[in-house]
Amino acid sequence: MKQTFKSIIPQPLWQFTRDAYDSVRRIPELPDAYFHPWRRESIKRLAELKNIHKGKRAFIIGNGPSLKQTDISKLKNEITFGMNRIYLAFPEFGFSTTYLCITNDLVVEQFVDDINTLTIPKFIAWRSHRHFNPQLPITNLPTFIYTTYTGPRFTADVRARVWEGATVTNLALQLAFHMGIEQSILIGVDHNFTSKGDANKTIVSQGDDPNHFAPNYFGKGIKWQLPDLDTSEIGYAFARDAYQKAGRQVLDATVGGKLTIFPKVEYNSLF
Repeated sequence: MKQTFKSIIPQPLWQFTRDAYDSVRRIPELPDAYFHPWRRESIKRLAELKNIHKGKRAFIIGNGPSLKQTDISKLKNEITFGMNRIYLAFPEFGFSTTYLCITNDLVVEQFVDDINTLTIPKFIAWRSHRHFNPQLPITNLPTFIYTTYTGPRFTADVRARVWEGATVTNLALQLAFHMGIEQSILIGVDHNFTSKGDANKTIVSQGDDPNHFAPNYFGKGIKWQLPDLDTSEIGYAFARDAYQKAGRQVLDATVGGKLTIFPKVEYNSLF
């Protein structure tokens, strides 16, 4: 049977080699990731947000179809993290989420005009900064997070590099921790997609979107990437362990969700 290098090399050595390689690959990114004026401003903002919600709870709102079975009106006075195109539901919610997180470059590329109209604090992956007009006042720009695809870890202070873990939900969990959130509660994180195919493959939607709360979320003609549920679970496990070690917790209140990493809780019991 043919063996791979990964199966031959001891696991600690493999991880060290992989992380060292990842670090070398990131070297060209580093100057701008820390010293570009937009990133310096972002780091300053993130410093001001450190532990701003210490001891409180927050709801991290995914975009799954289960949101249609969830009474979001209960969250009007809660701290909420929305993700990607959650803003499509704001009229139905009757309020905007407290924060918005986006890591997928395709979302920013295609919907930057929508994003610019939103007045809530926005946290966006640094790689997507190229989609924003350089003539915009720096105060009108999002807070840019230096996220990467490689080097798995949980980052307690998001001024530093943040591993995406194949889902924007993992960024939201790290941001919430940075802000001092004691209890992060997931809803709408169905962890289940009708569309199947190779993880992270970019496809063009051919019709209504069955994977999210609205048919036009990634509707006909919109480019999006198929999910990588296995990698996202690795990120979720990092988050679970980091929260537990700090005496905090992540709960999953998604109606009918398939994720099994976090303790389940019935949504309505939280109020």
